[in-house]
Amino acid sequence: MTHPRLIIAGTASGVGKTTVTLAILAALRKRGRQVQPFKAGPDFIDPGHHAAVTGRPSRNLDGWMLGAERSREIFARAAADADCSIIEGMMGLFDGSSPVNDIGSTAELARQLEAPVLLVIDGSAMARSAAAMVLGYARFDPALRVAGVLFNRVSSEGHYRLLKEAVEAETDVAVVGYLKPDAAVMIADRYLGLVTAMEQGPAELYDRLGTMAMNTIDLDLVESLARTAGDAPFLAAPLAVARSKERPVRIGVAHDLAFCFYYQDNLDLLEAAGAEVIRFSPLKDRMLPDVEMLYLGGGYPELYADMLAGNSSMRQAVRAFAGLGGTIYAECGGMMYLTQAIRDVEGRSHEMVGLFAAEAVMRKSGLTLGYRTVEFSRPCILGASGATARGHEFHYSTLVPKGPLTYACGLTDVRGESQGPDGLSIGNVVALYTHLHFASQPQVAASLVAAARRTRGQASATQGEIR
Repeated sequence: MTHPRLIIAGTASGVGKTTVTLAILAALRKRGRQVQPFKAGPDFIDPGHHAAVTGRPSRNLDGWMLGAERSREIFARAAADADCSIIEGMMGLFDGSSPVNDIGSTAELARQLEAPVLLVIDGSAMARSAAAMVLGYARFDPALRVAGVLFNRVSSEGHYRLLKEAVEAETDVAVVGYLKPDAAVMIADRYLGLVTAMEQGPAELYDRLGTMAMNTIDLDLVESLARTAGDAPFLAAPLAVARSKERPVRIGVAHDLAFCFYYQDNLDLLEAAGAEVIRFSPLKDRMLPDVEMLYLGGGYPELYADMLAGNSSMRQAVRAFAGLGGTIYAECGGMMYLTQAIRDVEGRSHEMVGLFAAEAVMRKSGLTLGYRTVEFSRPCILGASGATARGHEFHYSTLVPKGPLTYACGLTDVRGESQGPDGLSIGNVVALYTHLHFASQPQVAASLVAAARRTRGQASATQGEIR
């Protein structure tokens, strides 16, 4: 089956991959194309912007977390009805989990998908050196095809022509165009990345990016490069979970400005296992919806700690839901919400749900970042003892115990070295710092739904209509 596809990669972080990706997505949409976006690596923010531009959920693909087979399956399922697929890379093209191989890198994913690469270069301060850079990237891995190059932050047509002439004189890599610097299309940045699509507001920025791309990028050539990927040697497999014939388990998924970090495939796998996803807002809603499980994802609870603390009725409802045996799965920001308090960088304490005898303390520096393998050290709502799943940590907070804590999991990094315990546990509640990708261990979704099914009705006293 043919799936036209193109990976947009950078020479390094910060060269403008996301800007270029959004511009091309928006321009192809203006051309009437159905475009399926993807993001390489563990990221929640960029996929949110992709979805805002295309109207289609963006999917994460990752060589380390998922492996080749799962990444191909996810790609093939999502790309099946698209005219073209655009995959935004991560960091530099060859940067991954190790300095001596490309495991977990954009390059590894490009080989797994047999996809041509469009290389993004910050051309603002170079001329003929661009040719040396393109030549080096194109030849570094003979199994990889760097098919095109696009220059970002180039102020004039004249400068672009110098870059284009230099590259074409020394390589056979197609030069597809450039983007000018424009403060009007800058997406604000913060400590975990860009601001989210929900915070970005109206779509004028994306529309402007699309117009810019149509003016200075050869979109016919971009689409032609995507078609050179040829037939995909992989097919979409069914979601690998056992579907239940019982009525769906209703899962309340926290979704607002404070909690918005979810892999789309996690939600899909829950639904395939027999769940019905119902969104609610811990910021605005006063009561829980009529659900049998809660999924509290990551996000920025520390930025909205005053509002979360002020919504005491919701905090009490979540605490009561857990106390009556309700199933709750939380990740990172969701875990922070379940502690006694979040302490912000100014040292102010904001009362949270209070399920765990700990405080989540924000740090101004000291980012915890890395891939993780999570092993369930005892049976829990995530699965049987000894089972493993993969994910990543990405946070500036630290957990300060205020009393005894029980953990359900242990962590190791990409080298197999222990990173301590994870998975705060009490009753039918498990809260991880790690963001799991359920496709790395599809039985996690089935186990969560089964746990909620077993405890169905126990927490109904806390529930009511959202107001």
